[in-house]
Order: sequence, then C-alpha cells, then structure tokens
Amino acid sequence: MTTSTTQILDGKALANRLREEIRIEVAELTQKHGRAPGLAVILVGDDPASHVYVRNKKIGCEKGGFASFSYELPAETTQQHLLGLITELNHDPKVDGILVQLPLPEHINPETIIEAIDPGKDVDGFHPYNIGRLTARQPALRSCTPYGCMKLLEETGLDLHGMESVVVGASNIVGRPMALELLLAGATVTVCHRFTRNLQAHVERADIVIAAAGKQGLIQGEWIKPGAVVIDVGMHRCEDGKLAGDVVFESASKRAGWITPVPGGVGPMTITMLLTNTVQAFKTHIGE
Repeated sequence: MTTSTTQILDGKALANRLREEIRIEVAELTQKHGRAPGLAVILVGDDPASHVYVRNKKIGCEKGGFASFSYELPAETTQQHLLGLITELNHDPKVDGILVQLPLPEHINPETIIEAIDPGKDVDGFHPYNIGRLTARQPALRSCTPYGCMKLLEETGLDLHGMESVVVGASNIVGRPMALELLLAGATVTVCHRFTRNLQAHVERADIVIAAAGKQGLIQGEWIKPGAVVIDVGMHRCEDGKLAGDVVFESASKRAGWITPVPGGVGPMTITMLLTNTVQAFKTHIGE
C-alpha cells in the first residue's frame, strides 16, 4: 500500500497518451509524404526476453501506423553478415530507424554493431555520435529509457533545477545517458556504481533516485528521502513469477512522493520513446 501522499507515476497511462499523439502525427506525415516512417528491427538468436521485447516493438509500430521491417537471424549469424545487413538498411530510403536488439550472441561485438548504424537512424540512441550530442547539450536521437524517464519526471511538475539526483548504475544504455539527461535538465547529479562506497548515504540525500543497477531489491525503502521521486528501471522475474524492480517497492512507496511501479512504469515508456525517435528520424530524412 502507498501512503495517501505518494503518487504513482503510471508509465502505461502516459505511454498510451503519447502513443495516441504519435499515431495522429504519423497518419498526417504518411498522407503528406506518401510513406510512413519505417523502423527496421534486427533480432539475432533465441533469447526469450529479446523475443518479447521485439514483439512489443512490432505491436507498437503496427498500432502507430509505422512501416515495420523485421529481421530474425539465427544465433550462428556472423558479425560480417550482420554488418552487411546494417549497411543495406543504412542506404534504404524506406528505413528511418534501425534497432539491433541486445544482447547479441557472444561472438558479435555490440560496440562494433552499434557504431555501424547510421547515427541518423540510431533510434535506440546508443551511437557514440548521439551520446556525444547529448554530452554537448545538443541532443539529437536520445537513448530511449533515459528519455522515457525524463518524460515521467515531467509528469511530477517539479522544477528539476538544482535537485539532488542519484543515478544507481552506470551502464552505457541507461546510467550514463540518464546522468547526461538530468544534467541537461539542470539537476545536480551523482552516479553510483559497483565501486561506490556507502550507496545508502547517497540515496538517502537524493530528491530523485533513478534505480538502474540491474540488481533486484538493491535499494531499500528505508533509504528513500521522504517526498523523493523514485524511478525504478530494474525488472526481475521473482520465484513466484511476479516482476520486481531494483527498489523494494512496498517500503519505498511509504516514503516517496512519486514512484514508478514494476511493471507498468519505465517499460512502456522505453518503446514509446523509440517510436518518438523514429518519427524524429523520419522528419530529419525528409527535411521537415
């Protein structure tokens, strides 16, 4: 149970609202330009979670009116073959966005693959060019999960300028770009990682906590500053089949001012921002 003062940041509801806006915009763009924004999704191997993510992305494309191009490759696909496919898609005028689902099989270097994608079609926002643009305060295509977290923070109506923000986790996919997004919004940012000493002390002083360590229940509810915003990026399957995050929701929700649920918080926003990026890439390609 949450307290009467805790507000749930409902990512599913926000995503639905934004996707309807995207659907309307895509319909207008399609009518105006004679084609829909196109997203190519590449899946290599048989990772069950990846199959679920890719299916959800395809559904999001279909409902939004996008043109969807799907490539499901066997696990033994060579790096050279994958690079060849990316080169083809880079030059395909019908494809505005290219997404390679991670993780990749061990024999394929993910950094090499990400860097091979045309930065203007990098709708995941992982390419060093796009991360560099964010670092330079000139964002282009932005990393989807951090971008989604920023949209959730907007829902609180809070002015982020100067707010103490703690990002737990320093991955290239979430933690690092998340810190850059918060800096761009004027927050004071601390990034915690596996070498951080006394994680609890950092979390306890935070006005905003972004939990993206990938470790179930790492952040105890008692650590949360009363009234803080808690955004939980983690998602873990429990023994009873339920999903849980990096934050102990039951106790954290008694102290937080705003908190995202797991599931239904960050997850729906990630795919929504992927669609947003694809529309942005389309508009750039057609010069709009």
